[in-house]
Amino acid sequence: MIPETAHHAIRLSAHGVRKTFGRVTVLDGVDLALAAGRITAVLGPNGSGKTTLNKVLLGLVRPDAGAVQFDGHVVTGTDAYRRRIGYMPQAPRFPDNLSAREVLQLVQSLRPTDRLDLDDALERFDIGAYVDRPLGVCSGGQRQRVNAAVAMLFSPDVLILDEPTAGLDPVASAALKDRIIAERAAGRALLLTSHVLSELDELTDDVVLLLDGRVEYAGTLDALRTETGEASLARSVAALLRRNPRRAGTTTSAEAA
Repeated sequence: MIPETAHHAIRLSAHGVRKTFGRVTVLDGVDLALAAGRITAVLGPNGSGKTTLNKVLLGLVRPDAGAVQFDGHVVTGTDAYRRRIGYMPQAPRFPDNLSAREVLQLVQSLRPTDRLDLDDALERFDIGAYVDRPLGVCSGGQRQRVNAAVAMLFSPDVLILDEPTAGLDPVASAALKDRIIAERAAGRALLLTSHVLSELDELTDDVVLLLDGRVEYAGTLDALRTETGEASLARSVAALLRRNPRRAGTTTSAEAA
């Protein structure tokens, strides 16, 4: 990963993280660093450990070994740091009877000391047209926009976005990408995961490739392209997977690119 500098301080990091479930080792000594003003794509085939790593970073799963740090302080087993993280899950589970406005107001009520302009949030994510409609009758793309609005509601220092453009039409996808780029410009540290690697090409600064719970590659996207001789992120990742003997039987959307 990139070294820490005055312009790219490491916000959230994992050090030697290991996690097993029964006899299955899901994460095996994983290191990760999310830097301010950088977008890190965490990639890998199904079962590589991406979801568990996200949960460890969020404090939802405690690692068996290793540590998570926020701004250089160990936060494993604590929860105060999570106020500074925004999380956008792949599939939001909003109550069907609540509207987007009610969901945002509910989230705001959980943090009454944090000042927030709800009207600004509605405008930024273009959800005003259906803001008072029950989410149960909204489209998947509309719910995904609300999902993004909730994640970024309090301008957190770190954003973890899981398949952020899933279900969005091209216009909405482009708008969300612009918002992600704006968050990077504002100095946020971002982690993105997606199976559609073409969606990440224009966003990614740094790449972490997981394979069988281990870090197969960690570095900048530019360095990955140089190493593999491929122009796109998808083809670069596919090249890494093809040359690794441990990848037998895995498939990703990168290989179809």
